[in-house]
Parts: sequence; C-alpha cells; structure tokens
Amino acid sequence: MSQAHDHATTPTQPTQSSEMAVPCREKPNIQPANRGTIASKRAGSQTRKHKQNIPYVLKSGLAGGLAGCAAKTVVGPLDRVKILFQASSPQFAKYTGSWFGVVTAMKDINRQDGMRGLFRGHSATLLRIFPYAAIKFVAYEQIRALLITSSAQETSIRRLLSGSIAGVTSVFFTYPLEVIRVRLAFETKKDSRSSLSSICRRIYHEHPHNISASPTQSTPLPNAVVSAPRSGIINFYRGFSPTLVGMVPYAGMSFLTHDTAKDWLRDPLLAPYTIKDFSNRDPSTPLILKAWAQFLAGGFAGLVSQTASYPLEVIRRRMQVGGAVGDGHRLGIAETAGRIYKETGLRGFCVGLTIGYIKVVPMVAVSFFTYERMKWVLGVDGH
Repeated sequence: MSQAHDHATTPTQPTQSSEMAVPCREKPNIQPANRGTIASKRAGSQTRKHKQNIPYVLKSGLAGGLAGCAAKTVVGPLDRVKILFQASSPQFAKYTGSWFGVVTAMKDINRQDGMRGLFRGHSATLLRIFPYAAIKFVAYEQIRALLITSSAQETSIRRLLSGSIAGVTSVFFTYPLEVIRVRLAFETKKDSRSSLSSICRRIYHEHPHNISASPTQSTPLPNAVVSAPRSGIINFYRGFSPTLVGMVPYAGMSFLTHDTAKDWLRDPLLAPYTIKDFSNRDPSTPLILKAWAQFLAGGFAGLVSQTASYPLEVIRRRMQVGGAVGDGHRLGIAETAGRIYKETGLRGFCVGLTIGYIKVVPMVAVSFFTYERMKWVLGVDGH
C-alpha cells in the first residue's frame, strides 16, 4: 500500500520540480498609457505599410479619379458660368452680383448653344480631373500615413499639412490641363469656337507683351537688352503661382474639415444615427457614415475651403485668360490683384462667390462621398 501510494504520487513530483526549474521572468511594468502608445504606434506602422503597397495605391487612385469625375460632372454647367464671371467675360459681366444672374446666364448659354454649351470645355475638365483627383487622394493617404503614425498625432495641423501637400502635388502635374479647360470655357462667341488642339497650339505660341521698349517709343532703347519673347510650355502655367498659394488653404482646409466633421459624426452619441448598419455592424470593420452624413461632412468641407481660398482663385482665373484678353501681357500675382482692386475694389475678389458656394458645396460633397464609397466597394479600408 505504501509503495503503491508512493508510486501514485511520483508523477506529481517531477512536475513540481520542472516548474521550479523554469526561471521566473519578471514582466516589465508598463503603464496603461504607455501600452496604448505602443499599440497605437504598432497599428500606425501596419497601416502605413498597408497603404504603401501597390494594390492599395491603385485602388485608392481609381476611387479618387472616379470621385473627381463624378463631382465635376454634377456641377459642370455651374463651373462654366463661374469661369465666365471670374474672368470678366464682357458678354456676361452684366449678370454678376445678382442671385438670379447665374440662372439668367445659364439660360442665355442654353438658348445660344443648347445643353452642349453648358458643358463647354467639359471633356478637357474630365481629362484633367481624373489624374488630378487620383493624385490628390493618393498623395493625401500616403502623406497622412507618414505624418500621422498614431492616434496621439491626429492633430489639426498635421491634417492641414497633409491636405496642403497633397493638393500642391496634384496641381503641379495637372495644371496645364486646367489652363486648357479654362480657355475652352472662356470662349463665348459661336464663330470663334476652337478645338482642343487649336487651343493648345494658340496657348503654346502666345507671346507676352514686349516690355523692353519704352511705352512712348516705337523702337527699343539703344542700350536695352531685347530678349526673345517667352513662349512655349511656360504659357501652360499661367497663374500657377497663385494656384500654389491658394491650394494650401483650399486642399488643406478641405481635408482637415472633412476629417474633423467625420470625427464629430462618429461620436458615440451620434453614431447610432450616422453610422451605416450601426446595430448589425462587425466591430472589426471601419465605421462607414450613412449617405446623408457623408454628404454633410463633404459639403461642410467645401464651404470652409471655398471661403478660405476664393480671392486667390479669382486672381488665378484672371492670369489664366491673360492671353485671351488684353495685350497678352503676362501679369504677376501682385499686378493682377492691383488691377482687380482698381477696377472693382475689394468686391472684385468676391465676384462669383455665390456661384462658388452653389458649385463647390455639392461638388466636394459628391467627391468625398464617391471616394469613400468606391474605397468600400474596392475593399480599401478607410483611415
């Protein structure tokens, strides 16, 4: 009995000794806040690697390009009228400054050229907007992933900086197409319709006003150095400087406001009303706003960004059509702003702002809505 009892208890003895043989490893004392920081950094690193792979870039680029095309198509007629107002087209100057001027101008264009006239230059718009929007959204996702690596870095300044750099990057590569689009939309006379190729040739061969000669003399001064008039590719970058300056507040405020509005709408108090399938959603899936909430966030972003950047947009439009009106003299930002102020005062920098709101608010709303929905369709997770 004693031996049997000893034999029965022997299996437990090695187990105890083996447990004692294992050295005790003291767990590091990590505070809850530190644990959260480390976990956030690891999650940020994984997100950054995920966003840098080729499939993510291609899918987000496709979503961005389609979003831009959808948004511009919705507001195509308003965009045509706004350009005519901003660039002080003589035929449509009488309609500016009136709430009904936009509608009247659209009726005149429709009566003269039909619906096709309301979308004058729209083909060039789509040709430009797809790469522009694709580059902008891809750049924002990539830059955001680099600047914001944890939840602690989700600050307004980092979001603003990410959006501004993304906007500058996209406009640098697609600006010549914007100049072509504006010149096509600026034409109003039926007998002076130009094709896309002829507009490109005309812009390329335009020469600025020769300022080497004295205004009161027909020949240059003897000691003056007469340089060859600048033409060529540089003409496709008319108004590029104010565009870059204006893009900082426009794209920056657009992305900042949109992301901030999404945070507000995802607040636990509002989430049951604003989140798609909130009661039946998988907790591991990203929060997707309902259609009306997404439109609200995008529209608010459009309102804020348009207000912040509109004066520089007016200056840019005047510089872009410089070769189509006047003597072709290439104006700088300060000179263009001076002329606008001399002609109409401070009010001149707000010409077309009403139509700007009417156009930009739905345009940005449609753009962000389409982008978020296309990412969801393509299986690209949101941030």
